[in-house]
Amino acid sequence: MDPGKQLHVAVVGVGGVGTQVVEQLIANPNYGFHLVALTSSKRMLKSTKDACINPVAWRDALDSSETPVDLSVVKSTLQELVKQGEKTLFIDNTSSQDVAELYPALLSAGINVVTPNKKAFSGEVVLYQGIVQASRSGRYLHESTVGAGLPIISTLRDLVETGDKIVKIEGVFSGTMSYIFNNYSSVEGSHESFSSIVKGARAQGYTEPNPADDLNGADVARKLTILARIIPEMKDEQGNFPLLHGYQSVETTSLIQAAPPSAVSNGDEFMRWLPEQDAHFAQMREQAANEGNVLRYVGVVDVKNKVVKAELAKYPKTHPFATSLGGSDNIIMFHTERYGKRPLIVQGAGAGNDVTAMGVVSDVLKLIRP
Repeated sequence: MDPGKQLHVAVVGVGGVGTQVVEQLIANPNYGFHLVALTSSKRMLKSTKDACINPVAWRDALDSSETPVDLSVVKSTLQELVKQGEKTLFIDNTSSQDVAELYPALLSAGINVVTPNKKAFSGEVVLYQGIVQASRSGRYLHESTVGAGLPIISTLRDLVETGDKIVKIEGVFSGTMSYIFNNYSSVEGSHESFSSIVKGARAQGYTEPNPADDLNGADVARKLTILARIIPEMKDEQGNFPLLHGYQSVETTSLIQAAPPSAVSNGDEFMRWLPEQDAHFAQMREQAANEGNVLRYVGVVDVKNKVVKAELAKYPKTHPFATSLGGSDNIIMFHTERYGKRPLIVQGAGAGNDVTAMGVVSDVLKLIRP
């Protein structure tokens, strides 16, 4: 891209992360962003020849807009700018499958895509293949799908593209699971019940409204899928991407296997059921402690054995997964041929609107910087 050109940006989704994305873009006036469109779940604000979107009062203008969301209009607007030789960008801050399925068409039209939405990269392989093929016309960047603002995907790509061979990736990928097990199974020892830890995490906003959506391991499985598909050695002999059915193909240990359907679908019902599992988790914690270990919910991409799994595992109390984590931190280890004796470690806050938005905006800047 010509660094001298202005970047015309459409932002889809202005919830917690999306609002931070817009504010961080506005805070970088030197890069010449032009907001073409903004959409909430119900309303849309579109720049016209006569009226640009006010970067100061955009929220009030969007709230008072009477224009319903129409992403086909957003696509057509960006596509027309591409035809005029302009640089365009579609930022998807939603978690929508429907929006994710628009990516191939957007990219084919020469529209770049930046997103924290995991759906497109961790679902059925057909959609992922379509995105990769369409990227000949437009670029897609999704750093924040795995580690929020942490440089996980960029680190992996740098390793792969400079010729290093990935042996294994392992880490604590879920900020929610990190918080829960850092407190439940600590190096110092803990006697608090599992359900009370989860209840506290939920009260502080560390979990989804229904913690079952965190404890089923699907979020970790999605992140592992995203990473596994970047590693060349994970492809099969015909060159096909791994994990045909995305995160559903990952060996995933759910921590709610015994939960009744009513608990899985309702957060309050789930929290009433969870104390029934306290004895089970206490037994696992005691056994781990007696062995000098702690419990951590981890994700592993074992390239050598072509195994991708998300599981509750035991680690020695001297291991970085036991000693280095605090709060809802993520920590990821890259075991490679170059980093054989001592793995490359990336660690830090792996969740939060501000750091996730930072990951999105950093991807945007990659499209601008020469």
